[in-house]
Amino acid sequence: MYIIPIAWLYVALMMSVAEATNSNGTVLGAIVTFVLYGLLPIALMVYFMGTPGRKRKIRAQEMAEREAAIAAHAAAAASNEAATASVQPDAASQPPADPVAPVGKET
Repeated sequence: MYIIPIAWLYVALMMSVAEATNSNGTVLGAIVTFVLYGLLPIALMVYFMGTPGRKRKIRAQEMAEREAAIAAHAAAAASNEAATASVQPDAASQPPADPVAPVGKET
């Protein structure tokens, strides 16, 4: 996977060496050549090649967080259900009747 970036850096390095050793070339020109023809394009290419892996990692992290939230919600619901089961006197799941009659308006 990294054979192309390695080969391109080798070519850019050789271009820089040729620039530095040429009679009209300079070391500054060699550095600029290596950075502009070597490092910047390779950095962009490696970044773009890594995009699918980053997306997979983010998606896996979101799924793990979602599963943890679902498990926490299920545990909270189970503990809440256990706590309310002992409080409810009606085992037939009927709504409790109002023990106090509503006060109406006298006419």
